[in-house]
Amino acid sequence: MARESVKARERKRQALVAKFAEKRATLKAEGNYAALDQLPKNASPVRLHNRCQLSGRPRGYMRHFGMCRNMFRDLALAGKIPGVRKASW
Repeated sequence: MARESVKARERKRQALVAKFAEKRATLKAEGNYAALDQLPKNASPVRLHNRCQLSGRPRGYMRHFGMCRNMFRDLALAGKIPGVRKASW
């Protein structure tokens, strides 16, 4: 489990990216890179990192399900993810 402060920091970054998205797009279209430099660093979408919605784990993230591999495995084995079951052949 990730610390709550780490999860909160990531949520704060997501809010900043959403807040400055339109302004960044217009400045980029104009080619005004000096003004783009004045925006906060965390307003850049490159600084976002995918995290598991349940545990906050940053690695082993499965984009399609929005969770890490560990949580996916636990929920899939418990039958809580529709359409997913353990493979056997």
